Amino acid sequence: MKEIILNNLNNPGQLEKSYREDKNMFRKEFNKLYPEISENVAAQFWHERLNFSREEISWGKKGGVMLVAVLVFAAGFIAKLPQLIGMDLDLFFQRNVGFVFLPAIAFYLAWKNGFKQSAVSITVFIVAASAVYMNLLPMGPASDTLILVSIHMPLLMWSVTGFVFAGGDIRNIGGRAAFLKFTGDLVVMSAMLMIAGLILSGVTFGLFELIGISLEDFYLNYLIIWGLPAVPIVAGFLVHTNPQLVGKVSTVIAKVFTPIAFVMLTVYLIAVLYTGKDPYNDREFLMIFNLLLLGVMAIIFFSIAGLTKKAVGKLESGMLLGLAVVTVIINSIALSAIVFRISEWGITPNRLAVLGSNVLMLVNLLLVCRHLYLALKPESNHEKVTESMANYLPVYVIWTAFVTFLLPVIFGFR
Repeated sequence: MKEIILNNLNNPGQLEKSYREDKNMFRKEFNKLYPEISENVAAQFWHERLNFSREEISWGKKGGVMLVAVLVFAAGFIAKLPQLIGMDLDLFFQRNVGFVFLPAIAFYLAWKNGFKQSAVSITVFIVAASAVYMNLLPMGPASDTLILVSIHMPLLMWSVTGFVFAGGDIRNIGGRAAFLKFTGDLVVMSAMLMIAGLILSGVTFGLFELIGISLEDFYLNYLIIWGLPAVPIVAGFLVHTNPQLVGKVSTVIAKVFTPIAFVMLTVYLIAVLYTGKDPYNDREFLMIFNLLLLGVMAIIFFSIAGLTKKAVGKLESGMLLGLAVVTVIINSIALSAIVFRISEWGITPNRLAVLGSNVLMLVNLLLVCRHLYLALKPESNHEKVTESMANYLPVYVIWTAFVTFLLPVIFGFR
């Protein structure tokens, strides 16, 4: 991409074509090159275009708001469907929660990015086939494999959304890294909308109670069932059309929580040793241990996804490295505990799924630690850290697909 930009500064058609093929990579490479080519008028134009910070809120291109409204209605209808047909709510959402809002976000991104028809067809086929598969699984609600599939299917739909975000190109490393940042921003925006919704709901309840009108049934049957799926869809729309809204907020949150998480984990490990808690024989403790691991992994990933060479100092890089090292220790303990439980009590669907996840996370963390250590050296940056993280995402997708589609067959749908 660097050579393409340099060789086509006076060829606006080719520059536009390269930009549309991979917007994230083009922006990154152009900004690295700009100090060298800042005297060029065309380069000045592209610099303003790529780095313009919009003050007002953008509502996207024409028809975007209407499309989001249709998608919100469709997601709400899917969430309302079990009540309309008399189906058990818990059973429905256990199998279908991943299909309520994630395909809607993917559809919006496909429309916004001008997705190729072939890639759209692939995406629609994967979502439809997954929905049919999920609802035809011959397992009861308490089945171990169904619980695992129910957890991993939303992750698979998240992967499909990432595929769409990257323009349908599985080789788009820059798109993968940008999708991690988008996910972090989406979580932050969704949380903000949820808080605003809770405040508005509390005020509304209080006002109507003053005049003797109860809104509880109305809220439960309509606003909540339609409103909850709408939150991530609207959040995705706002983040994608206005990346400046929460881009800095999510980065600040990650920066604040990195040292806090590092101190907390260090103290926690010491406390575990002091209290003698045993993840090898205590199943619930091991489960909490793994949930803690997932939370810290998310902090590390979203922190790294927002890193830039200019924005990150050596102290912050060292803190991230320290957090990653402590997380490796926690992962190693959890991994040894699950291996111990398998050797003592045999293999089960849950143990195999946890074993595989811990192995993948350990390898990923070791790679991240290596690149974070190298980033501490002079004249280095965090591009390799971000790229290593983005390169590893397909490994998680493959494992998620294995747990979703093959694990139930291996264990006889029990």
